[in-house]
Amino acid sequence: MPLNVQDKKAIVADVGAQLAGAQTVVLAEYRGIPVEQLTKLRASARDQGVYLRVLKNTLARRAAQGTQFEPLADSMVGPLIYGISADPIASAKVLQAFAKTQDKLVITAGLYNGKLLDVAGVKALATIPSRDELLSQLLGVMLAPVSAMARVLGAVAAQKAAGAPAPVAEVAAPAVEAAAPAAVVAEAAAPEAAAEPAAAAPEAGTEANETPAAE
Repeated sequence: MPLNVQDKKAIVADVGAQLAGAQTVVLAEYRGIPVEQLTKLRASARDQGVYLRVLKNTLARRAAQGTQFEPLADSMVGPLIYGISADPIASAKVLQAFAKTQDKLVITAGLYNGKLLDVAGVKALATIPSRDELLSQLLGVMLAPVSAMARVLGAVAAQKAAGAPAPVAEVAAPAVEAAAPAAVVAEAAAPEAAAEPAAAAPEAGTEANETPAAE
């Protein structure tokens, strides 16, 4: 069913609004892809925040006029599906991932940050980790020391629960054993040291008695 003027204006306005907030647009031919496969592609795009739509090229060119995506006009040829995303890599990722499983989807061009991309450029853009992936990697790096500490503490807790001695006690034990002989020697020597003053006392007293107190 052909579109009337009002329908065309509505489509141009809708696509223009999407382009106004977008960073990337990717074009791909979809000739011969079953409808159910396109439905899956649309669902995947929606989950990733990608605006995906089959458009008449004339309407797409009109919507792109006056935007950073106007240079794509020369690439808007053939039956195309348009992937538009505010995320710089989302549209490239979605279409490239689908193209790996469906060879009838052929990426033809793209534009990111005001620069035209060929097929290789779109594929390269699709390999860049997303923001969520980068945050996940960063979180993993940050949590690595915490995980190691948790494993150590868990091992110590397990030893205590099993009644195993703590590592510090094991290290201190030899020092206690080494100190024991010295303590025994000191205890053995103590009576002899105490006996010597007792034996010397009478001698001191005798000398005192021989000295006249009055004189």
